[in-house]
Amino acid sequence: MSVKIESWLLDILACPQCKSPIRLDERELDGAADGGEPATAAELVCTDPACGLAYPIRDGIPVLLVDEARRPGTGAAAR
Repeated sequence: MSVKIESWLLDILACPQCKSPIRLDERELDGAADGGEPATAAELVCTDPACGLAYPIRDGIPVLLVDEARRPGTGAAAR
């Protein structure tokens, strides 16, 4: 199941940490979701390479909290 974020919303959202634009990033996970479809995970990722925080999307809702963000290249929270 792919996540849909309207382009106008992506145009106005910004990284809470550094205020840079963010982009939608979807990736396929190992295994399959219900119905045999490939499982995907989506997050909003900061476009500033110095920051690069990845914010989760849960139940179609972006969670733009720095404490909930993942550091780039790791699964670790940004805390």
